[in-house]
Amino acid sequence: MKDTVYVPPIKIQGIKTKLVPLIKESIAIDKKSVWIEPFMGSGVVGFNVEPHNAIFADTNPHIIKFYNQIKDGIITPHIVREFLEHEGKLLEQGDDEYYYTVRARFNQEHNPLDFLFLNRSCFNGMIRFNKSYDFNVPYGHKPQRFAKAYVTKIVNQVAHVSSLLQQHDWHFICQSFEETISMAEKNDFIYCDPPYIGRHVDYYDSWDEQSEAALHKALVKSKAKFMLSTWDHNDYRQNEYITLIWHDCEKNTQEHFYHVGAKERNRNPVIEALLTNYTVTKGQNKLLSENSQISIFDTASAL
Repeated sequence: MKDTVYVPPIKIQGIKTKLVPLIKESIAIDKKSVWIEPFMGSGVVGFNVEPHNAIFADTNPHIIKFYNQIKDGIITPHIVREFLEHEGKLLEQGDDEYYYTVRARFNQEHNPLDFLFLNRSCFNGMIRFNKSYDFNVPYGHKPQRFAKAYVTKIVNQVAHVSSLLQQHDWHFICQSFEETISMAEKNDFIYCDPPYIGRHVDYYDSWDEQSEAALHKALVKSKAKFMLSTWDHNDYRQNEYITLIWHDCEKNTQEHFYHVGAKERNRNPVIEALLTNYTVTKGQNKLLSENSQISIFDTASAL
């Protein structure tokens, strides 16, 4: 039996698609636990763990609004198809001029469908905002981006999330990580994928040593089991904060490639670290069946 990894409709730099199998077999959660993500991002980990109860939080209001509208039935697979087909034709005709028209429209109106359009047509699928919280990622220069097959791929991703929301009790909240972690009870499980200190720190809010230390303090204070994803090292340097701040955690590592560089030679492997306040026993997750094979569904869209 294969344990398929589904890619969500919103892409994020540093998405954990290929780390999902390792994370899933390393978490400590059962049916009574509430899965809590203070840094939802793409949501790829929680969407694939499929906890019965979950709180997905992020300081980026556009991600939260997008998923709340799917949950409320405002955004449906049919609506997404019609929207992307229509906007895709206009992009073909207007190319970069039309992309920047949509970007300006989004920064004024904050329509979640425009957010999806920008996320899937901007440079490298990045999400980045300036100090005024305006989306400022440049055009990806693919006027035929929304071909029929690509639109269908995105529609299927939305349909999968919609199906999950009908089967589970999930909540999407826009708030700080401190507020989210404070909601955790002893038997809950907190999964954190914060902006990587020294890497990708312009996602929505800034991130620095003070933020990293505050996150550690909040997690320890919560008394809940937690797992944190971060980078351990690459060919050029070590993440010094693992020793400075996270030295009291257990560490499990795996190699991971990032695909956010403009040139392929800049897309180097990074050793990822999973930091926990418990000893990892592989296969301990009671929510998961005993699968021996892992397949990635639609990994191309994560790149």
